[in-house]
Amino acid sequence: MLEVVVAPPPGPAAGEERLSDADTTASSTAAPNSSLSSASSAASLPRCSSLSRLSFDCSPSAALSLAASAAPASSSSPAPARPHRSGDAAWAAIRAASTSAAAPLGPRDFRLLRRIGGGDIGTVYLCRLRESEADAGRPCLFAMKVVDRRVVAKKKKLERAAAEKRILRVLDHPFLPTLFADFDAAPHFSCVVVEFCPGGDLHSLRHRMPNRRFPLASARFYAAEVLLALEYLHMMGIVYRDLKPENVLIRADGHIMLTDFDLSLQSTSTPSLESSSASSSDDDSSTSVSCFPDHLFRFTLRRRGGGSSSSRRALLRRAASSARQPLVVAEPVEARSCSFVGTHEYVAPEVARGGPHGAAVDWWALGVFLYELLHGRTPFAGADNEATLRNIARRPLSFPSPAVGGGSSGADADARDLIERLLAKDPRQRLGSRRGAADVKAHPFFRGLNFALLRSSRPPVVPGASRSPPLHRSQSCSAATASATRRRASKPPPQPQPDARFDLF
Repeated sequence: MLEVVVAPPPGPAAGEERLSDADTTASSTAAPNSSLSSASSAASLPRCSSLSRLSFDCSPSAALSLAASAAPASSSSPAPARPHRSGDAAWAAIRAASTSAAAPLGPRDFRLLRRIGGGDIGTVYLCRLRESEADAGRPCLFAMKVVDRRVVAKKKKLERAAAEKRILRVLDHPFLPTLFADFDAAPHFSCVVVEFCPGGDLHSLRHRMPNRRFPLASARFYAAEVLLALEYLHMMGIVYRDLKPENVLIRADGHIMLTDFDLSLQSTSTPSLESSSASSSDDDSSTSVSCFPDHLFRFTLRRRGGGSSSSRRALLRRAASSARQPLVVAEPVEARSCSFVGTHEYVAPEVARGGPHGAAVDWWALGVFLYELLHGRTPFAGADNEATLRNIARRPLSFPSPAVGGGSSGADADARDLIERLLAKDPRQRLGSRRGAADVKAHPFFRGLNFALLRSSRPPVVPGASRSPPLHRSQSCSAATASATRRRASKPPPQPQPDARFDLF
């Protein structure tokens, strides 16, 4: 077995969670995690989210006084020199502004336009670079997350904010945020600038689908992109711990971007390469990880001609075997935490019981995520948060009855099987617990899907490609109810007022 060692991101030692949160639980007035999406209005949603969908964190350890948090942070961090996509206009604008500026990019280089999201540890603003040659014509828009260190310190969550910034600095993946700038603003604000997602989130998009659920092909596409993002995070030793449709944003091109890493756990991972012969078959429709489609080899063999059918089949098997790539196995198996964090409807049974947990919680959350996309609800939601946690720990998994005369296809059966294996209550028996994303990608539900070319595929929904109204970011029940009341009264929604605290922008 070949082993490839990837340098882990800067952070805690293996198996140790660097948390400094006090015992804080989700309350009915808690705000959802901060968003990097297009809007904070949820007036278009036919119903609001339950409070059990709000992220929470509750660490059993007392808050630690961190010298790094008390010390003044660096004024600016240079942006990486590589874009995720060629010809990225946002990267070009950032690099042009960085080149023309005498000092690193800072708060005076950006103009805040409006507030687009808010959460427990920060507020997100839509912003752009100030008037310059870089943003002449149609300016590029960005999302800036602003953290007030005084407020976060009172909540004893400075380490959560610092962990999110550490993670953003090391990410380099097409389905994860791109960090454009990172700086401090006097007197006590910490800012990160990432790309702006105009398509809203998957929770809002699901509510716009017929019967508030995605078609099987669409759910398969979004689950596959989330799977690739989780695979990369685990390879970097990061356990996400807050997967839900509200945290899956839609970029301008229709592809997804995971956001909100303040609940993530940093550990270490040693990726390795394993032979794919054990999990691959000679079936043409098996999942592919190569950029070369399988039919290319069949076409080559047909052009050669001659020979018996048995010899052609043997050549085809040898060609397919040579085309297979080794499996990348990367799981932070030593990651362990006893913190009670996540979103109630998405936490794994080991978290609901208050026990230690590891990377397998992400594969449980992927099963709940796929279940909600296909069936319009989560599988264990109860009347309140306590009932939801009891259902997760004790109630067997069940599926909605099929529609009368609807029947069940093979793809539906594969989806159910994948969900059942991801939602195994014993984390040792859960799909993905041994070889991570490699096992999940090999499931028949993803048969015929070329993961290597997924980012080049056309997404089910592309923002702006139709005349449908813009998608919005989900928010709390109280805000959605207030928006619905204003709509019934036929009153125009109030315009967001600029925050006086950020006059320096």
